[in-house]
Amino acid sequence: MKDEGYFGPHSMAWRVHSNPVTLVGGVRALLIQALHPLAMAGILEHSVVTGDISGRYMRTRDFVLAAIFGDRATADEAGARVRAAHRPVAGVDRVTGLSYRATDPELLLWVHCALVDSFLAAQQRFGRRLEGAEADLYVAEMMRMGRLVGLRDEDMPVGREDLRITMASYEGMLRHSEGADATWKLLAHPPMPLAGRPVWALVFAASVSIMPPKLLRIYGRTAPKIPASALSAGVTAGARFARMIGRPSPVFAAARELARAEGVRL
Repeated sequence: MKDEGYFGPHSMAWRVHSNPVTLVGGVRALLIQALHPLAMAGILEHSVVTGDISGRYMRTRDFVLAAIFGDRATADEAGARVRAAHRPVAGVDRVTGLSYRATDPELLLWVHCALVDSFLAAQQRFGRRLEGAEADLYVAEMMRMGRLVGLRDEDMPVGREDLRITMASYEGMLRHSEGADATWKLLAHPPMPLAGRPVWALVFAASVSIMPPKLLRIYGRTAPKIPASALSAGVTAGARFARMIGRPSPVFAAARELARAEGVRL
């Protein structure tokens, strides 16, 4: 029997992450994660290139693809790489004066929840909306991804309400910082071919449009005043452009063939 990994063709995770709107969710997740100063400290102070935000996006994307669409060995290897990369990352944050470790379960949980919440928000706004029970199932399924980076089941949300409560519990820690500002600016204006910049502007605006207003206020920003139809068109065009300039994912290609063999279209 073919190894379907930790999720499989009939999972909510495969349904959500086969949709290109995850591009929007990924950008939203980075913007939200960046508001936690201890999460940003590890990137700004331990990257080979200081503030390697774009590299972090690509590494996160590769991990999520491997965790969700890879077979179990591929997913386990991806998780092991993340855990190994986290082990030496520790220090004292210059913004808060607090010590941090990338292996801290509270930081891992913040990153995990921001990802899950953002992917779900993008799906609900720009993809095929999940019904209530389907959305709860997606949150629960994503615990399997959390385990790969070292989180325990008892610490992770098992549904939308748990996710909302967990996200809210971090609000007192969130703040605007140099790192958050650098993240915003890089994601708003990433290095890319001139032809792709107008499309990316809409993708970024779509990501910002689904951020919680209270988090936008921390950034000192407001939601973009762009018609929903224009944002949706921009997301579609952005996904096509990303596929054109990005390297194809063998993991996703193999998963798509597996799904097709089971009568599931991704």
